[in-house]
Amino acid sequence: MRVLVPIADGSEEIEVVTLVDVLRRADADVCLASVMSNRRVEASRGVVIEADCLLRDWDQDPFDLIALPGGMPGAEHLSKSDLLLELLRRQLESGRWLGAICAAPAVVLGRNGLINGFRATCHRGFRDELAGQVRETSGEAVVVDRNLVTSQAPGTALRFALQLVSCLYGDDVARSVADPMRTDLG
Repeated sequence: MRVLVPIADGSEEIEVVTLVDVLRRADADVCLASVMSNRRVEASRGVVIEADCLLRDWDQDPFDLIALPGGMPGAEHLSKSDLLLELLRRQLESGRWLGAICAAPAVVLGRNGLINGFRATCHRGFRDELAGQVRETSGEAVVVDRNLVTSQAPGTALRFALQLVSCLYGDDVARSVADPMRTDLG
């Protein structure tokens, strides 16, 4: 499975690293791609992360999953990338998986009109904004609605990433990834 995790200056480091780590544990081919002008980004708490590539250099093949980390102003940078927004539109229209956590459901997807009619969750600081952009907001840690998976904040990143593994590979693989980390899916 091919997975895109786009990042930007201000992306939330816990979410970025957890997504990449858990998906790679499931043997996904994860591309960590910067939407900035260089591969090195400074995340929301000052951690420097080096992306595998720039998003503009992607190979034009579709991804089985695009997983958006939150963090501010990272989510705002992602929401202003025309290339990323086009990829997100295609992802949703094709029925392929799309995940977003923290601020990303509201800031990246909602503000760009991409998730009207979906049920979703996000960071509590953006829940009022999200409410005007989706069919229904939820207080659940992780919400799956059709091909959209959303989650709340850094504290739910592991559950979110394991849910994405489950969506891509099934519950058995998600359990096999979770077991060595001594966690569960609940």
